[in-house]
Amino acid sequence: MNTYYYNDESFKNTESYQKYIDENPEKGYLKIRAYAASSAIPIPNLQITIFKIIDQNKIIFYEGYTDSSGVIEKIVLPAPKLNINNMIKPSNTIYNIDATYIPDNITQRYTARMYEDVCVVQDINIVPIMKVGGFNGN
Repeated sequence: MNTYYYNDESFKNTESYQKYIDENPEKGYLKIRAYAASSAIPIPNLQITIFKIIDQNKIIFYEGYTDSSGVIEKIVLPAPKLNINNMIKPSNTIYNIDATYIPDNITQRYTARMYEDVCVVQDINIVPIMKVGGFNGN
């Protein structure tokens, strides 16, 4: 499996890219909120990677870190066009989200369904390893 960034020219020149963008011509928005202790303590500098497997290739759409409030605002991701018929379930695209807490080397995976012009909020709850007096709290 090869890994590409969504905006890489080497990926943009493939049939996989063209097919994906044809199926997902619109934009959806993702907000990440990372906390510990039942949302009481924000987790800053949490590494976030958003990706999708397309034709046996890992395509990375976003890499970044949460801010001091444990938040990343409005990550823009490709999404399918909504059908205006209210009787049909809206189309969506599923993305994988890897959240890595570097101090404890903890990685958690989430999935988010993206829709046209909708801001999806993904809450991430991290439980850091407590070290008290040189001993792990596990």
